[in-house]
Amino acid sequence: MNSPRKSSRRSFLKNTSAIAAGLYAGTASARPASRFDKLRVAVIGCGGRGGGNLQSVSSEHIAALCDVNANNLNRAAETHSGARKNTDFRRIFDHANEFDAVVVSTCEHTHAFATLPALQLGKHVYCEKPLTHNIYEARIIREAAATAGVATQMGTQIHAENNYRRVVELIQTGAIGKVSECHVWVSRAWGLQSEEEAKKHGDIVSVQERPTTADPIPAELDWDLWLGPAMDRPYNNVYFPGPKWYRWWDFGNGTMSDLGSHWVDLPFWALKLKYPKTIEPFGGPAHKEIAPASMHVRYEYAPIGDQPEVALTWYQGTHKPEILSRGDVPAWDSGVLFVGDKGMLLSDYGKHLLLPEDKFKDFKRPEQFIPQSIGHHQEWIHACKTGDPTTCNFEYAGWLTEANHLGNVAYRVGKKLEWDAENMKATNAPEADQFIKRQYRKGWELK
Repeated sequence: MNSPRKSSRRSFLKNTSAIAAGLYAGTASARPASRFDKLRVAVIGCGGRGGGNLQSVSSEHIAALCDVNANNLNRAAETHSGARKNTDFRRIFDHANEFDAVVVSTCEHTHAFATLPALQLGKHVYCEKPLTHNIYEARIIREAAATAGVATQMGTQIHAENNYRRVVELIQTGAIGKVSECHVWVSRAWGLQSEEEAKKHGDIVSVQERPTTADPIPAELDWDLWLGPAMDRPYNNVYFPGPKWYRWWDFGNGTMSDLGSHWVDLPFWALKLKYPKTIEPFGGPAHKEIAPASMHVRYEYAPIGDQPEVALTWYQGTHKPEILSRGDVPAWDSGVLFVGDKGMLLSDYGKHLLLPEDKFKDFKRPEQFIPQSIGHHQEWIHACKTGDPTTCNFEYAGWLTEANHLGNVAYRVGKKLEWDAENMKATNAPEADQFIKRQYRKGWELK
């Protein structure tokens, strides 16, 4: 598919890539990391999920640490005392000759801003999911990664587990025939709902509107840097610490883009999906500022190769597939159900069933053709050192991220969208543009 960028954007990326290539070839940081060397890694975001990512790459040399939360930064520095410390990730790139690769674990709304300069400088990048805050950013990052030609990986750790691999093999070898439907549901109900519902569903905070008052900013937090490209607002404890921010459109996209990165990954991989034709939302109306706790979205995908047209429906919170509500399949808390013309396959993270079970009791599984993973982070480290591919590289993850964001775009617009992927346009809904690409706070530009 041709790039949707205008010639100015194409020229810009071409020029910046050439500059980055020059920097990459002319500095010590640019050398391809030998498989016998330790990779020099800059870690942006050291707390929460970032702390887990830091631990997972600590077999390498941690060259730089960055976090807007001083407590997180200082805690990480206790273990990696030789690493350069910064609170502003933009300053990390002032010392680009000191590292080969970057791990990005900031909040969702700053992912692209930490990732793009790393790619432009020819650095390998591991970025937490979802890859970006919106569709435009996902497109920019995917294209920049293709230009950079470096090792990339989105933090969809479940992709490395054996259960998903066995499911993909079953679907792609026709165990249940041609798949025409797929239903993906998660029971997490976090987001816009009543205080009573929030307590019932184990939500970590209950809020229905933006606060009108300010709370004291925690001493350890640089609130201005935490806001980054998001529009300025007073600090309030309904935003911080994470994952409270996840429900606010300015900072995250709720459950759709968060858990969708993990659960939609399975059908996306198994059915070789890329971009939908239409996206239809159910539930609402949408709140201007807060993502929903419960909703569902139906995607229609055109035939791909010998795979026929498929309808994929995402459900979150209290919304569930009708086939599950009728009791036609086991009532798993969360799951992915593939419906084929020869049967069904039900999966979650760790197990799967061919249905109806009596029909498949003598079924012989196909020979395994997807090898066992060496580990999600280890795949990326190995790729940085050898040039071998990763399984959740930004080409794959970029399309997956766009598709998940489209669910939220349709929900916020409140109608079925007809999607022109090449031009990043909902052809029947110009009002969707505001949710495809956002405005940034003064001083923050993605370029």
